[in-house]
Amino acid sequence: MSARTVVVDYGIGNVFSVCNALRASGIDAELTGSLSAVRDADRVILPGVGAFARAMDALNEKGLSDTLRRYVDTGRPFLGICIGMQVLMERSEEFGEHAGLGFVPGSVERIPDTASNGDHLRVPHIGWAPLHGSKSWEETSLSDVADAAVYFVHSYHCVPNDPTHRIAHADYGGRKITAAIRQENIFGVQFHPERSGDAGQKVLRAFTAL
Repeated sequence: MSARTVVVDYGIGNVFSVCNALRASGIDAELTGSLSAVRDADRVILPGVGAFARAMDALNEKGLSDTLRRYVDTGRPFLGICIGMQVLMERSEEFGEHAGLGFVPGSVERIPDTASNGDHLRVPHIGWAPLHGSKSWEETSLSDVADAAVYFVHSYHCVPNDPTHRIAHADYGGRKITAAIRQENIFGVQFHPERSGDAGQKVLRAFTAL
C-alpha cells in the first residue's frame, strides 16, 4: 500500500494552493479535516495563512489539536507551512499572548523593524529571499534547496528556545529571520513552498519522500 499524505483542511487559508503544488510535484495528497484521516496518515502537512490566534481557535474547535498531538507522538513525518509552522511553538506574541500546540519549545515574535545597521525595515517581510541552511538543514533531505530563493509573506517568525531547532534562516537587513525549524519528526517552513517555484516543489517532494 502506498504511503498516504494528508493536507489538513481547517478553514485557514492556502490549502488548495498547497494541494495544487503537490499535484504539480507528482504527489498524491488527500485534503481533509477528518480526525481519523489525519490520525491514520503516513505524513501530515498543516498549511495556513493569517493570524496565529485564529488558526489555533480553528484547530481547537475542530478537535484537531489533540489529534495532531497524538499523530506527532507516533514519530511519523509532520510539516507545518507558514502559520502551520508558527502554531507548532509554545506561544505567540501576535495581538497579545496566545498558546500554541507546544511541539517545539519557543515563541513566535514580531520581525525586528530595524536592520542591524539601524536602518528601518519594512514589516511584513514580503518577497523572495535565499535560504541559509545550518548543518542540521544539510543533514536533512531538504538540503537540495540550500541557498535557493523562496517566497515569504509574514510579520512574525519562530524563535526556538534551542537554536539548533532553527535549521534555516533568511537574512533581512542583517537580521536572521527563521525560515525552517525541525525537532525530530516535526518540520516547519515559514516560506511558501507552493509559491516558491522549483525550490518549493523540491521541498514538498523531499518531505513526502521521508
